[in-house]
Amino acid sequence: MSTAAARRSLLADLIAASHLITLEQLPGLVAEHAARAGWPDVLIYLADLQQDMLHLLTERGPDSGYGPPRQDDRDRPSELRVDGTLAGRAFQLGTVVPACATGGDQWWVPLVNGTERMGVLRIEAPDDPALMADLRNLAGLIGLMLVSKRGTSDSYSRLVRRREMNVAAEMEWRLMPPRTFATDRVLISAVMEPAYEVSGDVFDYGVAGDTVHLGVFDAMGHDTAAGLTANLALAACRNHRRQHSGMLRTAAAVEEALAAQFDGSRFATGVLADLDLTTGVLSWTSCGHPAPVIIRGGRTALSLDCPPGPPLGTGLGLSPSLCHDQLEPGDRLLLHTDGITEARNPEGEEFGLARFTDFLIRRHSDGLPLPETLRRLIRHHLDYHHGRLNDDATVLLVEWHGPTPYHRSQVEALVGLPGHTAPPVLQDMWTADARDRGREPGPSA
Repeated sequence: MSTAAARRSLLADLIAASHLITLEQLPGLVAEHAARAGWPDVLIYLADLQQDMLHLLTERGPDSGYGPPRQDDRDRPSELRVDGTLAGRAFQLGTVVPACATGGDQWWVPLVNGTERMGVLRIEAPDDPALMADLRNLAGLIGLMLVSKRGTSDSYSRLVRRREMNVAAEMEWRLMPPRTFATDRVLISAVMEPAYEVSGDVFDYGVAGDTVHLGVFDAMGHDTAAGLTANLALAACRNHRRQHSGMLRTAAAVEEALAAQFDGSRFATGVLADLDLTTGVLSWTSCGHPAPVIIRGGRTALSLDCPPGPPLGTGLGLSPSLCHDQLEPGDRLLLHTDGITEARNPEGEEFGLARFTDFLIRRHSDGLPLPETLRRLIRHHLDYHHGRLNDDATVLLVEWHGPTPYHRSQVEALVGLPGHTAPPVLQDMWTADARDRGREPGPSA
């Protein structure tokens, strides 16, 4: 078979061969099929949980414990830093980057699942612009294959962890949705620290038709019981939301579940919100939790106001208020826990809401993808606290484009997808949808 023919059949052959393999067998399978297509030496690097390092996935998996397998080959480093490397640049910005600053025939290609950043591929291929789309498609397929295998792979978990994880964090990372998600009119990205010792924070989102459901919970305490409280709150919220319960009824159901389980000894604060994607109307309620914040026009921070109810699980019998606010196109909505704003550094100074929003406003003008902005926010937050947090810190950021759909190039830039990953037919679909609703599509970026 010619190289051109092998490239045409590569993706189909990989799919057919992937059904009955383990995660450890994936690197060898990819390398074998890619070599037939003229791309020798394809390496898969996965980002660690905190997105500080990129670890090489091998057929052996991690040798032992946590972190990357041992490697002696300098041409195949076992780990690379996200900050300060060309591989890290590809991961941060979602762009294909030459593996050597002076050019050459090796490339770093972002590895994503949908819009969730997973790592990078190192691929040896000619410097031919016509091949770049093929490399991005290969990376997209490998991302899907990784997701299909990682849920049952302890090797995956060991590879992306750099140290031991507590039981509460083990529960919560398994329960929460991907940290980044995008549709034609909304982008969602989230971060949570400390990644390995998180106890009581969880975030959630779900899409149903033209509504995005959002939620953040912060359970009392910093132990395994806090993790159980947060997990129960999230499960009860999803259960009643999916039964078409209204927001206040859903909050009441969370209250009832926590009170029944812990008899008032455990509680969680929380914010629940629904965003109507056609109108931009935000409906929300707070149960003893910090109010959402809107960053408008990339330069102004607005704190929303709504009379809060008591924390969930206290059994006080007091209902929260349901409030409504109108978003404007381009608004960025922030749901967060008090571990971001109220945590104090060793000098006793709070990080504060102003420092939190000022960082995001300043980074807005940098044009970074949203996931990278939040990654850098957490690095800044950790630096402020000298690398040690005394409370969980969680941020859920939502950008509403307005009643018109994004242009696909806008989405690619905002979430860090390799250029032109989305096919033109997707823009055609968004445009048709906009016209069906009496709107015009958004301008090209």
